[in-house]
Amino acid sequence: MDVSIVLGLLGGLALFLYGMQMMSSGLEAAAGNRMKRILEKLTANRFLGVLVGAGITAAIQSSSATTVMVVGFVNSGMMTLRQAVWIIMGANIGTTITGQLIALDIGQLAPLFAFVGVAMVVFFKKPQIHHYGNILAGLGVLFIGMEMMSSSMEPLREWPAFVEMVSTFSNPLVGILAGALFTAVIQSSSASVGILQAMAVGGIVGLDSAVYVLFGQNIGTCITAVLASFGTSRNAKRTTIIHLMFNLFGTVLFTIVCMTTPLTDLLASFTPGSPDSQIANMHTLFNVVTTLILLPFGTMLVKVAMRVLPDRNENEKEGMHLAYLVPGPALTRQEHPIGFSAMYVNQLRQEISRMLGMARQNVDLAFEAVLAVDPRRLEQAEETEEYIDFLNKEICRYISDVIVNETNEKDSAAVSAYYLISGNIERIGDHAINICEYTQLLKRKNIRFSEDARAELLKMQNVCLEAIDVLESEPGVDVDRWLERAASFEQKIDDMTSEFRDSQLDRMRRGTCSDEGGIIFSELLTDFERIGDHVLNIAEQRAAAVSASV
Repeated sequence: MDVSIVLGLLGGLALFLYGMQMMSSGLEAAAGNRMKRILEKLTANRFLGVLVGAGITAAIQSSSATTVMVVGFVNSGMMTLRQAVWIIMGANIGTTITGQLIALDIGQLAPLFAFVGVAMVVFFKKPQIHHYGNILAGLGVLFIGMEMMSSSMEPLREWPAFVEMVSTFSNPLVGILAGALFTAVIQSSSASVGILQAMAVGGIVGLDSAVYVLFGQNIGTCITAVLASFGTSRNAKRTTIIHLMFNLFGTVLFTIVCMTTPLTDLLASFTPGSPDSQIANMHTLFNVVTTLILLPFGTMLVKVAMRVLPDRNENEKEGMHLAYLVPGPALTRQEHPIGFSAMYVNQLRQEISRMLGMARQNVDLAFEAVLAVDPRRLEQAEETEEYIDFLNKEICRYISDVIVNETNEKDSAAVSAYYLISGNIERIGDHAINICEYTQLLKRKNIRFSEDARAELLKMQNVCLEAIDVLESEPGVDVDRWLERAASFEQKIDDMTSEFRDSQLDRMRRGTCSDEGGIIFSELLTDFERIGDHVLNIAEQRAAAVSASV
């Protein structure tokens, strides 16, 4: 085989995949975390869900990317397993658009698409125009790559060994395995179908053999989602099972139909002399018919997936761990090209909410320990504080990893806000430990606070917990009002601190408070005031994060 054929094929495939990546990145940068709101609105019923899946996949020319996005959304809790079914069905329909565009020979306009897209990036300063330019340029590069692959494969019909190998595709099992394996290797059914169309146009493979390869390609495209589901939740893994079941069902059904009926000849008669159109039409028919048949049974697919992969009857993870974030390189824009921002912003919010809950627990425990003068509770508080420190470190490391890939200014602002929130929560935990540590001195020197001081401590405990409860609540649509509530608690804590200091001085003058007890109470008031400051910091950053997501 001539080396130029191999180089042409590899170069064309590289351009095809790179164009697809450009389109995915452009769509992600343009949509950002708005993808979450789009999906929430449009997956309300199965028909809209199918349309959403088809639309997104048609826009980026990759069902694999859409399915990987769905796996990520299910894993982060942004989408239910039932909603995922409809998106996956739609993705399988949307992926047929590439083949139809190739058959329509839209590739002739590819240089124009690439030129216009690059011009939008080079000659305009507005970032949003750059994002759309990347989408358009990506489409052009994709079809230029497809044209390269088609041209490079034409000489293969004169190579006997290759023709003989392709002839074995007439065996349904061989054809299905070949299509599945090749698609799994390059992880793009759109590219593999395009190559199959190029082979058909070049006279290398006939439709009667190509259909079985085509069916296998639909199975092979599942490998990307399977790989993306490693290390994810049970529901995320079930999403990939549903995707696989869909394509296995369609493959079995259409293989039997093609072997027992003249469907292939009938389909070929609609577009005689146009092998690429014949393959594109079969691909579309495969996915549309399979979707129509399985659409009423989406709930059943969910139940089967849950039966195949049942819930684990085991204890929750022991030790310190991230519950929502996928640390390290497992979550990157390359693996999750669309919906990336929506996923990690949502997961950050969930993990930080979990961390805030731990800080609240320690604040409550610290005041209880002081009121009871019980140093034994310090050990429990220190264990929780160690967990809070672990989460702060891991969250900051995670943010450092993902912010490098962020191209959307608003999403970057939201991530920066969560970074600051994490640090402020950690500081609240530190002040809770400070308060709890006073119990050791109180116990050792047998210091007892007066009833007035104890009453003030109880008020401090309650207002701290109420303030943190506001932080744990959702801001909703009226972010400013939510921020005002949080700020009012910070002001209340400042006012109480000033009032309680005056009361403490009065008690010391009356001799109802010892010098050492007064010093400890004064230090405790300082920690109380600092907690209020951090509450306001968190509220302001949370409001900024919410505003950036709008």
